[in-house]
Amino acid sequence: MNKINQLFRQKEKEILSVYFTAGFPHPNDTGKIIKALQANGIDMIEVGIPFSDPMADGPVIQESSAIALRNGMNLKLLFSQLAAVSGEIHIPLVMMGYLNPIMQYGFGKFCEDCHATGISGIIIPDLPFDDYLNHYKSIADSHNLRMIMLITPKTSEERIRLIDAHTEGFIYMVSSSATTGAQQRFDEEKQAYFRRINRMGLRNPRMTGFGISNRETLDAAFENASGAIIGSQFISLLKEKKNPEEAARSLLHVLAVSKTQHTGVN
Repeated sequence: MNKINQLFRQKEKEILSVYFTAGFPHPNDTGKIIKALQANGIDMIEVGIPFSDPMADGPVIQESSAIALRNGMNLKLLFSQLAAVSGEIHIPLVMMGYLNPIMQYGFGKFCEDCHATGISGIIIPDLPFDDYLNHYKSIADSHNLRMIMLITPKTSEERIRLIDAHTEGFIYMVSSSATTGAQQRFDEEKQAYFRRINRMGLRNPRMTGFGISNRETLDAAFENASGAIIGSQFISLLKEKKNPEEAARSLLHVLAVSKTQHTGVN
């Protein structure tokens, strides 16, 4: 069974996923960061592919992407780093990146290498859903990869239900139509959006991302979804702290989350 599906079967609520940019802050940190997050009880990890024009990302992740590219990170190097630790990682890994570098690499080869290195899902924010259905779904499915689609407050109910019907794994519920970045709280408009999606009774579980940086925003995400995705806050801690282990521990402290036993997904 795909590890993403297995995770959501084993743990229905308060799932914590963390995003980091591969190659940041140092070119060889990928394996160290993944192992540190897993050791500190994180349920799922998003491995970000650095890109020169990350349109959905705020300044913190944009900076990390620029540094990673200067550090020489690319898909070939990233897959070699993932292969080196794949035997030690039992939680789901999701590859997140923009379409341009993936298409340059070759979508079929990308999916093949994802499967070979322990990746369970893919997020491509600028891949149109119709193109995914017509051209890429069969390739991803053949490698047991879950294509994770994003929805925003502006996504129509018709499109949300179409995504729900034609994807597996989870739906990425973006908290706003703006870029990524830490927020201190979610206003009533955002929380009304969370509740509206929750009332739709979707088949797929949902993870809330963009803006989660403290216990208040984490609780708001947990209330109307299966879990939360943390990005900018962890990137900032990686920049500030001396090593990935310290950054992972600091993240749990900032979120007021106790270190929990990992899910044990195999």
